[in-house]
Amino acid sequence: MRIGELARRTGVSERSLRYYEEHGLLASERTSGGHRDFPERAVDRVILIQQLFAAGLHSKKIGQLLPCMRDADGGPNERATGALVRELIAERERIDRLIGDLQNSRAVLDEVIGGVKARDERTAPLRAS
Repeated sequence: MRIGELARRTGVSERSLRYYEEHGLLASERTSGGHRDFPERAVDRVILIQQLFAAGLHSKKIGQLLPCMRDADGGPNERATGALVRELIAERERIDRLIGDLQNSRAVLDEVIGGVKARDERTAPLRAS
């Protein structure tokens, strides 16, 4: 598929897809006319890359991680080194801390929202009179 179709199907800009390819995260072949031709599996790869970026990983780390991930058929992949696993454990711990921080922030917002709603419910009949 051409880059425009891959962009449309994944919701990722063509510029980002070229960046992924430039950094070895995504591969394409070239048509005789020089256009990029991506395989169907590129859709899942781009979605995975987006998920890893959303988790806070940078492109270099994603590039190290992608070859270690299970193949599309679910077969095992034994390319992960002990050092990479330790780095990924640290990343997971960072994400867990971030999730905890976000949950605390949400609790503060819920408290404020709840207080405002309770106040509005108490004063609503007074305004209607």
